[in-house]
Amino acid sequence: MRILYIEDEKYLAEAVIHLLKKEKIMVDYADNGEDGLHLALKPNYDCIVLDIMLPKMSGLDILKIIRARGINTPIIMLSALNEVEDKIRGLESGADDYLAKPFKVSELIARINALTRRPPLMEQKKIKFKDLTFDPANRTLNGESLTDKEAEIFLMLVKSPNSAITKSQILAHVWGSEAELEENYVEVYMSYLRKKIKKLGSTVTIKTIRGLGYKLNV
Repeated sequence: MRILYIEDEKYLAEAVIHLLKKEKIMVDYADNGEDGLHLALKPNYDCIVLDIMLPKMSGLDILKIIRARGINTPIIMLSALNEVEDKIRGLESGADDYLAKPFKVSELIARINALTRRPPLMEQKKIKFKDLTFDPANRTLNGESLTDKEAEIFLMLVKSPNSAITKSQILAHVWGSEAELEENYVEVYMSYLRKKIKKLGSTVTIKTIRGLGYKLNV
């Protein structure tokens, strides 16, 4: 599992990250809103832990932008302000959960695990891209069955059709704690996906962008 943790209190963040890693949860970290938003817009994460009070851009603004872009990654909001209004604003803006500071890391881990076991809403619906229809619930593409890893890779591509997805991003998201595996694993699964898309007679292809990664192409 890989999460994004956006928090400006560095000493707190270091302690939390240390304990998360002990639980085999990989963590990317940002200490301000602008850097956090840049990372949050990438399709790398199983969950985002997002503080409300941040320099450069507030957590609520980040949350609103993420949801406006159609990104449905589970998000846990953090705030030192344990007020009902803050909780309501976060949840109404699209947060999945809310945790008041100070908190026990064991509780944060429990909430992360609970949210990542719950499929994101977007992934319950069929996703259409040109002449392809992807059914995440049944792991099928125009009725053609995909393996779990093929489906995860295709979902990354179709969620960000205008952006190149790197091999390292795919390894981290799809293989998780096994992300040290050789990059040719990605090439092998891309080959499988390409053959299945070609078999369907689709106009869509998976384009390799040299030095950047992969993206869907018509």
